[in-house]
Amino acid sequence: MTMTAAARIPDGWISPRAKPASRDSAIDTMRGIAILMVIGIHSLPQPHDASWPTIIDAALRPCVPIFLFASGYLTAHANRVPLGKRVMAALVPYAIAFIAAYVYMAWHNPAMDHRVTTTVARFLLAYVFVYYYVFVYVGCTAGLWLIFRWAGIDAQAASQRLVALLCLSIVFGLIAGSYLDPLLLRAGFSESLVQEARLRDIPFWFSFAALGVLFGKAGGATALRNARTTILGATLIAYGIYAAVRIANLGDAADYDSIAFFGYAALFSILLLAFRPRLPLLAAIGSGSYFIYLWHIFVVMTLRDHASLHGLSGFVATYIATALVSVAALLTIRRVMPPRTLRWLGA
Repeated sequence: MTMTAAARIPDGWISPRAKPASRDSAIDTMRGIAILMVIGIHSLPQPHDASWPTIIDAALRPCVPIFLFASGYLTAHANRVPLGKRVMAALVPYAIAFIAAYVYMAWHNPAMDHRVTTTVARFLLAYVFVYYYVFVYVGCTAGLWLIFRWAGIDAQAASQRLVALLCLSIVFGLIAGSYLDPLLLRAGFSESLVQEARLRDIPFWFSFAALGVLFGKAGGATALRNARTTILGATLIAYGIYAAVRIANLGDAADYDSIAFFGYAALFSILLLAFRPRLPLLAAIGSGSYFIYLWHIFVVMTLRDHASLHGLSGFVATYIATALVSVAALLTIRRVMPPRTLRWLGA
């Protein structure tokens, strides 16, 4: 993997636990793009009572698949899944952010339920702010670990077994995404609970991680270099379909875990891999994307609770303020905090 662009990133921008020489700047740039898309989604007015927020929201939705795709791609190159290390790197920063989010929620809701069982359920279900991705990532990481352990990594037969398992997992994930919600609705669950379950549909989300592994094993950007124009056209068409389905409320018009969403998000991830953008600032942001994911929402919620920002201008103001504050916080703590603290904060 080419590291030349990463070498141009100032040392102070990168966490001491992940120096530029050890990172793929293109993958970090992809992550940087993805986290800015996350901020965009959360900056939109809620609920979407007009077409323009849905159009923007639909364009930005591949953010989570990009993270999972990148994780799978890097796993393919490493040929191993350090399960314990990855899980701890996800859970410790989450636990700290959860405490801060809990305090914020309690401050704004005096009637909040503080029973121990309720608090534990909130933590395990990531039912504070937008932290559901934490356990989606943990679940997908565990899935990759199981598949690599099952397939083995030494013989040619093991490689073929790995590809077969990954392909089957994608098929299973699409089936789960198609039938999870009608199954739960038929069982009598409320629509709000069904929506929470769909956000945590790990088999569906795992399909993006599996796709990343497949492209990593197939040669990645090198194999896609001559198909960039075709992939770009296909991605635009897939976005048009996904946005139209949501606006027209046609069939399964969910934000996530629909076939239309998978098609657009998968192609968008592949498109980024095909072009392999290497932008130093975005790469620096991407290398600390987990910190931004955990903490940017405090800026969004503060603006939403204490400022009168509405419509398109409100979205733009919220997005700019949140992005600037989040990135500035990341770059600042990397200059002043010791490595252990940075690990605890996900930076």
